Amino acid sequence: MSDPMVERVQRNPKYQQLKQARSRFGWTLAILMLIVYYGYIGLIAFDKEFLARPLGTGVTTIGIPIGMAVIVFTIAIVGIYVRRANSEYDALTRDILEDATK
Repeated sequence: MSDPMVERVQRNPKYQQLKQARSRFGWTLAILMLIVYYGYIGLIAFDKEFLARPLGTGVTTIGIPIGMAVIVFTIAIVGIYVRRANSEYDALTRDILEDATK
């Protein structure tokens, strides 16, 4: 059983544009996250001495702020995606639904 509304939405060029843009942007952010995360893991695996260097005269090492930067980067790219989804992607979705209900 096929729903005519679903078919109208899928045929809409704006829907194809939305799918392509959202997918491309999502993959770009995912690849960036993988580079950052696996870069940090690679540092842990292959250059422990670098991460173990103390910052100043305290006990905090370079690894701590780099690890925190990975977490902050993750939060930042989620925020970037949400901002784009709430503006660009939601507007396209509204247009698609308006076109489909005509």
